[in-house]
Amino acid sequence: MPLCNSRLTLRPYRLLCAVCALGEDDAGAVDAETAALLERLRAQPDMPVSLHCNTGDLYRYQDPGSDDDTPGGAGFNLRRDLEILLKLDLFPGCTMPARTLFYRLLAQGDNTDDVCGYAAATSGAWAGCPKARSGCYQRGHAKGIDALFSPRTANVMTLEKQASLEAMRQSEAIRVRPHILVCAVCQYGQDIRPPYPEDNLPELLALVLQEPDRRILLAPDADWMMCAPCPYRGTEPGVCVIHQGEGGLANPLRDLRVMQKLGLMYGDVLPARELFQRIFDRIAGTLEVCRLDHAHPSIWRDPCGVETADSEAYARGKALLSAALGLC
Repeated sequence: MPLCNSRLTLRPYRLLCAVCALGEDDAGAVDAETAALLERLRAQPDMPVSLHCNTGDLYRYQDPGSDDDTPGGAGFNLRRDLEILLKLDLFPGCTMPARTLFYRLLAQGDNTDDVCGYAAATSGAWAGCPKARSGCYQRGHAKGIDALFSPRTANVMTLEKQASLEAMRQSEAIRVRPHILVCAVCQYGQDIRPPYPEDNLPELLALVLQEPDRRILLAPDADWMMCAPCPYRGTEPGVCVIHQGEGGLANPLRDLRVMQKLGLMYGDVLPARELFQRIFDRIAGTLEVCRLDHAHPSIWRDPCGVETADSEAYARGKALLSAALGLC
């Protein structure tokens, strides 16, 4: 069973506790509950995490009860939870991958004033967390996401690249998710050629230029044949944590935009020359596929989505590949 079918329910303040624990000088000072949380997160970085708190009012349907309240009291714990959700621009009861949550949290800076503790305690009920001014959170924050979720090693990515390239060469139909064919054209226009460490698109184009009739299958998700060496490949098959885990939603949307323009669907197989002819005939520029108009902050954010003009690299790559493939 995929790990992503396992779900973790947390009070929002527990996200800060996990980062705070990373900054403890003495590992023995980390309480057992937080240590267990860190262990589970590291084992399943892309596991769905649901954030619940006792907000009452309109969101009372998701109130978890007070069993997880720390000694700071119900009022302190609820204010802390809501201040964190405000910083993250999220709502009680929301669910998203753990890695995405922590990238979002770490992007907010390391200031926990008026969240975990206050400059002056107005009463015992508002004393806050005793570690609020210990510097633990700041030290944990400085360690960054890699202290929580171990990055893929260079050796693993190199071995994966070798194996996936061999599979690509031997395959009757090369599996590629649709929108990265547009990415491949942009890379070509940027003079990116094999060997390329982060994906197999330059190698795909090199093979296609040698064998224009090689068949390409439009595959869903981050298929291993193209994405095996990517540093942002998730722990689950086919999962892309896209640009530091900021979302992943843009990928399937762009796939669907490309397929609609090409009149194709997942599972369709075409010779490479015919497929690129369709791309060049029907996709004039990158904005119509890549542009994302969204609020800020947003889990839809990624660098390609903020562009305001069509990519010059795409235009150049399109011209170069058209000539090399003998396309009109």
